[in-house]
Amino acid sequence: MGSLPNETFSVEEQQQQLALEDACRTERKKWLINSPDPPSLWQELVSAIRGSVFPRGRKHSSSTGGRHAAAMSFLQGLFPLLSWGRTYKASKFKHDLMAGLTLASLSIPQSIGYANLAKLDPEYGLYTSVVPPLIYALMGSSREIAIGPVAVVSMLLSSMIPNLVDPAADPIGYRRLVFTVTFFAGTFQAIFGLFRLGFLVDFLSHAAIVGFMAGAAIVIGLQQLKGLFGMSHFTTKTDVISVLHSVIKSVQHEWYPLNFVLGCLFLVFLLVARFIGRRNKKLFWFPAIAPLISVILSTLIVYLTKADKHGVKVVKHIKGGLNPSSLHQLQFEGPHVAEAAKIGLITAIVALTEAIAVGRSFASIKGYHLDGNKEMMAMGFMNLAGSLTSCYVATGSFSRTAVNFSAGCQTVVSNIVMAVTVLLSLELFTRLLYYTPIAILASIILSALPGLIDINEAYYIWKVDKLDFLACIGAFFGVLFASVEIGLLAACSKLTEFKLVTCGFHLIIELHNSSSIKLYTQEVRSCRHTFWTNNCCKTCGGTPFPCRLLSTTIVSVTFCLLL
Repeated sequence: MGSLPNETFSVEEQQQQLALEDACRTERKKWLINSPDPPSLWQELVSAIRGSVFPRGRKHSSSTGGRHAAAMSFLQGLFPLLSWGRTYKASKFKHDLMAGLTLASLSIPQSIGYANLAKLDPEYGLYTSVVPPLIYALMGSSREIAIGPVAVVSMLLSSMIPNLVDPAADPIGYRRLVFTVTFFAGTFQAIFGLFRLGFLVDFLSHAAIVGFMAGAAIVIGLQQLKGLFGMSHFTTKTDVISVLHSVIKSVQHEWYPLNFVLGCLFLVFLLVARFIGRRNKKLFWFPAIAPLISVILSTLIVYLTKADKHGVKVVKHIKGGLNPSSLHQLQFEGPHVAEAAKIGLITAIVALTEAIAVGRSFASIKGYHLDGNKEMMAMGFMNLAGSLTSCYVATGSFSRTAVNFSAGCQTVVSNIVMAVTVLLSLELFTRLLYYTPIAILASIILSALPGLIDINEAYYIWKVDKLDFLACIGAFFGVLFASVEIGLLAACSKLTEFKLVTCGFHLIIELHNSSSIKLYTQEVRSCRHTFWTNNCCKTCGGTPFPCRLLSTTIVSVTFCLLL
């Protein structure tokens, strides 16, 4: 009888335990059945944009002070200049001024040469070194990157747009299409940044970029033989066989030795200056101003000797003044709009890949983080503004960024100094460049190409990963013996399973940063068996990730098909 209370207590305890387990089981069942609905598409887009322009982890109250702080946070996120500009000092400006002037001395001749490579008049290269750097100075976060026209993008435009409009037969139509492509490129870049699609840049792996850049450098160099030999007729194709055939055919009939002699002499001078600058870091300024010295000396030689009367081809008239508006030249109707959008997408990704790679390289040296999504927004808005002010696609240049870094730049103000200097040159000195030889512009471009060929990096890729080396070689030979489009296709084409794994990893990491979807990360990792079905969104409580991974793959395939 004495043990009855203990037995009763034990039974009651067991009943309470069972009731607690039932309650927990019911709660878990309720949670699994009534899992939170995923955010709508509009909510995700708003969250992505807010995450792009607001610093993470900062909350503001609904008071007037809180709203003011939120507005300032928004503006500082969109325009980083407002953040670091408060602490900007005169000592920094002294360094930025010298770096900007050094940068301008390199940018002016290179911009003219790259415009010639893009089959545009020289002034459009100078225009591209004015407006985009100013916009980037307001919105960009890299302190060292130098904005302007670059060789690879110029070659992309000159190899793809002439398939639609012949620049020799219809220069105005060609120019209108270039501005339209620039508008589309800026639009795509801005969209990538606003919606945090930075992972798209990873479709061009580092190994593929190394191969593509090396192949592009050789193709660009072969294209410069036209200016170096003073040829009037040249192939519009970019593969090695066609270019060499055109050179041999033209040399047998028309070429002017004075162009070749003048170009080679200054090419040797530029390469020697480059060698001296590498051997002695204190003389970094010498290879930077060597192109400008070459332009000045060669122009004086041609003017004083009247060499233009003896077959030396010169730049002739360069239109000066401020950037004219090109809003009325944009084409959104007609048979070439879809092709212009396609070229704009390809150019946008290539330009972003180069710019972000350059920016992150120098940011790591200085020890700060570069937000790829904000860089995309800055690049997008600067190219959008450029398309309205007679510019073509601009991006970060490795050679000019290296000069800017070596010159001791402290902030992006060096880009402002460079842009103002180029603008003054447009206003005051363009008429003095009438007698500048085309061969000198070719030699300036040729002297910059060795920096695009990285044999040591290719060897390192071979030692580390044979599959990556295969992508590198594929991109290299694709550009060299087929076309730029085939080279890009080879750069984007890896084995499908590796592409899917890479895309999935980067997408999860990218989206995990958004507070609105942290709840769904675990479900994604537990439902890969239903990767290819839309039902996964329902079985995992509305998890949208697998569908996004699938859409990422579709984007990759679509990009390859566009090429």
